[in-house]
Amino acid sequence: MLAKSLSFIFCAATLSLSLPTLADTAVEHYGQLAVKGNRIVDQKSQPVSLAGPSLFWSNTGWGADKYYNADVVNYIQEQWNAPIIRAAIGAGLNGGMLTHADENIAKAEAVVDAAINQGMYVILDWHAHHAEDHPQNAIAFFEHFARKYGEQPNIIYEIYNEPLADTDWHTVIKPYAQKLIGAIRAIDPDNLIIVGTQTWSQDVDKAADDPITGYSNIAYTLHFYAGTHKAELRKKAQYALDKGIALMVTEWGTVNANGDGAVDRASTEQWVAFMKRNQLSHANWALNDKKEGASMLKPRAAADGFWSDDDLTESGSFVKSIVKGWSEVDFSGDE
Repeated sequence: MLAKSLSFIFCAATLSLSLPTLADTAVEHYGQLAVKGNRIVDQKSQPVSLAGPSLFWSNTGWGADKYYNADVVNYIQEQWNAPIIRAAIGAGLNGGMLTHADENIAKAEAVVDAAINQGMYVILDWHAHHAEDHPQNAIAFFEHFARKYGEQPNIIYEIYNEPLADTDWHTVIKPYAQKLIGAIRAIDPDNLIIVGTQTWSQDVDKAADDPITGYSNIAYTLHFYAGTHKAELRKKAQYALDKGIALMVTEWGTVNANGDGAVDRASTEQWVAFMKRNQLSHANWALNDKKEGASMLKPRAAADGFWSDDDLTESGSFVKSIVKGWSEVDFSGDE
């Protein structure tokens, strides 16, 4: 009888070891992200490249904020195998943080809480074109989130979405960034901070020539839209990487820079190859149902995240295939 029992236990143990197991979450797998040289690395100091979507502006009354909920975040993780999502928190007037702060903070927290529950990374984006005009509002925003979530490795702070072409890196953007970084680092010493760059976050070469010093885990923002931006911008990005700074593509589109137009598949594929080759993390614009080329969802797509492929636009379907196939690790819960 003892022999039979031992035999059963041995067989059961062997069977359990041979069964496929659920993958750990992205944050369990990669852990605390950091900057090492010109790469973003995981807890083992290995380069990591994450792919996911960016939500549209969170502004109250604009319509896209209906997607700032846990069901949408869960869908993106479980159906797209996305380890990262970006919350584009409108920083200005007209429904943004300057007029509807409590509402926008609640939307951001809904996305952050859902991302943490799913084991995803989440980019908290101060979505502005004139952030230098209201630095204290930005500081208050990021201090709030650093206090509430700074001990979680999930959080990535994007402190200025897209400075404009005439907003100088050396005299405006860099000093603004130093103020923000100092405030965040007084609370959260570790999590990534992503710094916007001049000309709608394209002039990464200027940041590379005059980088921020004195702080760790700082990377810089690169944005592109495949229909407009081609080899010249990739040349700038490569220059910045070669100079030694780390980049994150916190926003990119398959269409033109105005967010509309046809999907440029050939250019997108060139950019995908560039991001793969340089191990860049990225978030596609935008998880929204606005009637324009960049939107992933068709107009009137439900806000509950239970979408079929028929609910996706041409760009949405293309981006889904890119995101879902980006990582060799399956975080979707499939066995």
